[in-house]
Amino acid sequence: MPTRRDVLGLALLGGASFALAQKATAGPARLVLSDAEWRRRLSPDRFAILREAGTEPPFASPLLHEGRSGRFACAGCGNALFSSRTKYDSGTGWPSFWAPLGRSVRTSRDDSLGMIRTAVACARCEGHLGHVFDDGPKPTGLRYCINGLALAFAPGAA
Repeated sequence: MPTRRDVLGLALLGGASFALAQKATAGPARLVLSDAEWRRRLSPDRFAILREAGTEPPFASPLLHEGRSGRFACAGCGNALFSSRTKYDSGTGWPSFWAPLGRSVRTSRDDSLGMIRTAVACARCEGHLGHVFDDGPKPTGLRYCINGLALAFAPGAA
């Protein structure tokens, strides 16, 4: 029969394990700024997309054809979001990826425009990036359809 001390020890150990697991799987540290600060940091076009959930015209982004090795980061806060290894040409007119980097993005239900979609946002600053659909290639079957103006590209290691 376990003693009270055994139960307490297991509870503390479990709590420590949970805390370590939480730290290991937690996303990036949050960045919260006022609208005024975001307006100072971003161009009007980037503000409209990242902070007001806008969309750029299809085929307008130079990042659509970016083929070098590197990483795509949030244009608002610099959080690394996607590797060039997961980028592909979806034919939709927006940069597309089949997976984000780790826990760099968050998703939420978007029922605007009379349809139900899954919106994608930066996990650090909550900037709107685009949407994710289930018509992508293997291995995930997902298509992260991302506004080029929501991204900044850094060539180098993917």
